[in-house]
Amino acid sequence: MTTPMAPMQPHTSFATTTRGLRREMPVMHLFEKAKRFGIWNPTTIDFTQDRADWLQLSPLEQEVLLHLTSLFQAGEEAVTTDILPLMLAIAGEGRLEEELFLTTFLFEEAKHTDFFNRFLTEVAQSSGDLSRFHSESYRSLVYEALPAAMQTLLSDRSPAAQIRAAVTYNMIVEGVLAETGYHAYLTALERNGLMPGQCEGIRLLKQDESRHIAYGIYLISRLVAEDPSLWPVAEGTMNELLGSAIGVVGETFAAYETMPFGLEQSEFINFALGQFNKRLERIEKARDEGESLLSE
Repeated sequence: MTTPMAPMQPHTSFATTTRGLRREMPVMHLFEKAKRFGIWNPTTIDFTQDRADWLQLSPLEQEVLLHLTSLFQAGEEAVTTDILPLMLAIAGEGRLEEELFLTTFLFEEAKHTDFFNRFLTEVAQSSGDLSRFHSESYRSLVYEALPAAMQTLLSDRSPAAQIRAAVTYNMIVEGVLAETGYHAYLTALERNGLMPGQCEGIRLLKQDESRHIAYGIYLISRLVAEDPSLWPVAEGTMNELLGSAIGVVGETFAAYETMPFGLEQSEFINFALGQFNKRLERIEKARDEGESLLSE
């Protein structure tokens, strides 16, 4: 049974002048972390050395970094655009503490979009169409599954629809695809002493993403703890999408006869599966113990 978004109604009360904010909630801890660690400006990152390093790279190395950056750039734009229906669904349920955190979520995704665009414009100085790097598995997730799951929340904000959205957005697109990609990207640059500005930005971005993933795990955990019969929805969505996320790793490596920077496909598939399984165990614990657990 679907639950359509209700039409806007006049306010009859406000949480902060009736019950107050529940600062002990896990999402309020995430909100505090976002206020402390999330206020960084992509515009102030110095890309001077990064541009010099770029000019010293071989054509293959430049191509691989453009490939990876194109996945991040489109992905960050997608999650910036696609988070809005979840914000509306959570706000519609009167979950003010979660809504407060989600305001930082949107701001941070927008910054990430800005950050990668600066790199493409100022360091790589790329003006071509980079969608040529977006493989079949990538398109199935970022072009199709992500917006479908999130936009469903505009007409159906049921717990099952929220679980599908959070699994797609937080566990798969952010927690497997993006996190593994950032790990590979940062590994390639740091191992080779390259691009300090890009490394700085990726480290800051990874802090932001860890909070986003933590919220998604919290949301899924809360929902399955409240209704364990929803577990098959979460498990089914994970099983449906995990293969495509791992497929992006394989398709990226398959595009090159020799992958530069010392990158090995097995290292990153193992990393992706390890992170996924760690979070899966936390959600399973919430289901089994009836507790809403925070991921990070």
